[in-house]
Amino acid sequence: MTILVTGATGSVGRHLITTLLARGADVRAVSRKPDDAALPAGVDVVAGDLADASTLGPEVFDGVDQAFVFPAQGVDTFVAAAVSAGVHRFTVLSSLAAALEFPRDHGSASQLHHSAVEAAVTERTDAWTILRPGTFANNLLSWAWQIRTGAPIRAPFLASAQAPIHEYDVAEAAAETLLSDDYLGEVIAMTGPQAVTRTQQVAAIGNALDRKIQLIEITPDEFRSETEQFIPEPVLKMLLDYWSDTLATPDQPRPVTPVTRRPGRSLEQWATDHRADFGA
Repeated sequence: MTILVTGATGSVGRHLITTLLARGADVRAVSRKPDDAALPAGVDVVAGDLADASTLGPEVFDGVDQAFVFPAQGVDTFVAAAVSAGVHRFTVLSSLAAALEFPRDHGSASQLHHSAVEAAVTERTDAWTILRPGTFANNLLSWAWQIRTGAPIRAPFLASAQAPIHEYDVAEAAAETLLSDDYLGEVIAMTGPQAVTRTQQVAAIGNALDRKIQLIEITPDEFRSETEQFIPEPVLKMLLDYWSDTLATPDQPRPVTPVTRRPGRSLEQWATDHRADFGA
């Protein structure tokens, strides 16, 4: 039977497909622009818009028994169509914010969105696994322009400590849940293997590039005024609350080892893997 992957051209989806193919799975990817997807040989790429039921015809679901659900806008439409077509198992990419572990999570932009994504599946079927990663290391790519151009990074809460997770670890955990029945009905929290301060995060990137990156601490108000034209207010609030809270209470590391049976990749490894993104 075939595994259907949504979000196939994203950082998690691409590595998930590579991992599934390497393990002998039959994989189909759904993309709004299949001709531009540039996915590995061996994957069946079909056209479809997750939010438009009229594009999710038999060619999307024929022979599919399980699906990886990327938390895109409109995914409720996709899940409804998949269940109607007979897809019976789902692995859902969600967020640790949906666990509501901290007051900051309640009503945050991430929590509201990802809780709705989870409900789209759990309210329709009992055959699911939910992955709840914390902050992605890929979020640090927001500094790529400054690093490539040599401009200083200006950021608040430099002493706060998070445990960023490598997207490859998320993808490989997803593959395990799709290839085994062992994780049905489980909600799996996952982070990087170590909480590191924002200062240390910049240093890890600098070490991978073999150069020093200038870092300037600014106030939350300065950060807001410098970024509000690019970042929606709910997301700005969510970020500032998260960084503020992790000053006193660093992220609790929850590596993916119980699922992948391998140590989670370090932030240093992520930075090395993304040297080209920072201009190396």
